[in-house]
Amino acid sequence: MTQTTYQSVTIEVADQIATVTLNRPEVLNAVGAVMHAELRHVFRDLAEREDCDVVVLTGAGRAFCAGGDLAWLQSMIDEPDRFLAILEEAKGIVFSMLELPKPMICRMNGDAIGLGATLALCCDMVVASETARFGDTHVRAGLVAGDGAAVILPYVVGYMRAKEMLLTGALISAQEGREMGLINHVVPAAELDAKVALLAGRLVGGATRAIRYTKIALNKKLRAYAQEQMDMLMAYEALSSRSADHAEAIDAIRSGRKPVFSGR
Repeated sequence: MTQTTYQSVTIEVADQIATVTLNRPEVLNAVGAVMHAELRHVFRDLAEREDCDVVVLTGAGRAFCAGGDLAWLQSMIDEPDRFLAILEEAKGIVFSMLELPKPMICRMNGDAIGLGATLALCCDMVVASETARFGDTHVRAGLVAGDGAAVILPYVVGYMRAKEMLLTGALISAQEGREMGLINHVVPAAELDAKVALLAGRLVGGATRAIRYTKIALNKKLRAYAQEQMDMLMAYEALSSRSADHAEAIDAIRSGRKPVFSGR
């Protein structure tokens, strides 16, 4: 399916660079049903476009992406079968990003949390504002981190660091991410656009086919691993979405209180 218009994502193309913006700033670009469905298609569409050779992924406002929209998550608690509908979407988002032959830069203008962390990890380079934070907080919401981070994070930071981050749901600073090799560059917010433009310009001015084939080769093993693991991970996430602890976590977050987990 080719989709050219989007409700929650904007695409601007100039000088062979496509800037994709997650555009729900009023909720810190949290992903809801519409954005989740659109993210499954947007990277496939960009792969086919001839007017861009480089993609920049960013968020509107002060966040990159705050993860799943709380109202959307609550709707799937109220009607558990609704979660089943997003399983293929979640895999499609990760697979389409890893398969995109064009280099993609994450302009991490603010926090990248939950699914936002996965979106950043699926990019080829990450440039972050010095105040941004990164973390996959699925377990803090009573969920398995099934949408990609559990696949990619160990490749990037090593298994022991990845286990600590995924099992605790801890957030790290952009500087900590850079020290781990998770983030390429950390700059003041005022310098973010210039740094991203510099990297994008180098890629646009490079040998397009060589760059694309190099990315394809580098991602080959990771793509195969993602294909192998994500059915299992998303199945576990679906199971955890029906747990009492997940319902408690979402209610606590929406109520502004600390969750009390029961282990169920």
